[in-house]
Amino acid sequence: MDCASNPSASAGPWDRVLQRLREEIGEEKFTSWFARMDLDALTADVVRLSVPTRFLKSWIQENYLPRITDIWAEETGARRRVDLAVRNAFARPVALKASAPREVVSERTERPVESKPAPRASEARGEVREMVPTGGDVASGSPLDPRLTFESFVVGKSNSLAFAAARKVAETPAGAAPVYNPLYLHAAVGLGKTHLLQAVARAGAAHGRRTTYLTAERFMYGFVSALKSHSAIAFKDTLRTIDTLVIDDLQFLKGNNLQQEFCHTLNALLDGGRQVVLAADCLPGELEHLDERVRSRLAGGLVVELAPLEEDLRLEILKARYQTLAEQHQGFAVPAPVLEFLARSVGQSGRDLDGALNKLLAFNQLTGEPVTLDMAENAVKDLIRPTDPKRVRVDDILRVVAKHYNVSRADLLSQRRTATVVKPRQIAMYLAKTLTLRSLPEIGRRFGGRDHTTVLHAVRKIDGLVATDRALADEIEVLKRLALES
Repeated sequence: MDCASNPSASAGPWDRVLQRLREEIGEEKFTSWFARMDLDALTADVVRLSVPTRFLKSWIQENYLPRITDIWAEETGARRRVDLAVRNAFARPVALKASAPREVVSERTERPVESKPAPRASEARGEVREMVPTGGDVASGSPLDPRLTFESFVVGKSNSLAFAAARKVAETPAGAAPVYNPLYLHAAVGLGKTHLLQAVARAGAAHGRRTTYLTAERFMYGFVSALKSHSAIAFKDTLRTIDTLVIDDLQFLKGNNLQQEFCHTLNALLDGGRQVVLAADCLPGELEHLDERVRSRLAGGLVVELAPLEEDLRLEILKARYQTLAEQHQGFAVPAPVLEFLARSVGQSGRDLDGALNKLLAFNQLTGEPVTLDMAENAVKDLIRPTDPKRVRVDDILRVVAKHYNVSRADLLSQRRTATVVKPRQIAMYLAKTLTLRSLPEIGRRFGGRDHTTVLHAVRKIDGLVATDRALADEIEVLKRLALES
């Protein structure tokens, strides 16, 4: 009967095998391909090794398995068959030396080698991957908010197409061809992008699809961690073998290496018939920091905007969220006229509405004053928007300014510092701040990835010039009108 050998007898030869491999192929190559290869068990006839991914297994089998077999025979004086398997890619055992077998049994008792534990439930097909990484493990998803589901999403004219497309993608059965691939949602902050993406991730898993939800920040962290732990191949292999990849806040993806890896991952998934869903605060073409090929590929799918919330939709959102607060806080009552006032007067996004309700709740609980229209007007006066301006896109401003000053859009986004470019660029930044709801950091990203302080300097400079230069003030009014009419 085959039996596992004593660890003291096997650890030494395995260490020597690894050392010889390192010497033969070099430290860099060894770290890339063999650092995560473990000795699982040793019998009289078989050496059982494991690696975390199918890709690693295939590569090592094709290129080095015969050499590993020969080195083992040379080091031990006995030729054994070397078997290579794929272990769980997400839960590498802790506190095991790389050279020690996972399950070692005494030859005296001759117990069979125990099988590996079953994968965790989160790795099973049809689950959302949202594990916390341990050690060198990467490609785990970002946490999901259980409240963000399709059922809790309030639908109106401004978001109905995005909702329908997201739901269609999420409900596609496992194994079926993807639809609207990639699906790209864009909107200003607080209009429901993250809600829909998390709903896609959760519902997709419920329909049997292996789904990973990542923020751009989590993607960057995962890739950097993979490089540091020499597990970049496992990171790539994991992402490229899922059914649905969901990435939020794509505008924050920075760094040449990260963008290159994202480009490869995106192409591999789309070419392999996998579903990709993404969201950002702008159109694909406005992601200036991304490679043009990536922007083109994103634009080739279904691109849907979540527009600013119309008043009827704001009221429905307020009713739904007020109902939730009322269930959590007994005695908190908001009359219908107050909800209608908030829907008419407060903010542009769902987060603004949440803030208004939370302020009413705080006033009510801290002062004991009942919620009335007068109380609400006083409580949320700093949240009331003076008007509901027409939404102007940064892209419209760039086009209008470029045409007016006879410069190219690329010039406005470039690092050129000539006077013929700097002044139009600063005017464009000024218009972006005064005509849109974008924050300074968002505007900076649209203008070639500039810092928000650069935008602030431009706004203050043009604001000062307008106060003293009548001709420039008239010129800017013309540009504003052209941007509003575009």
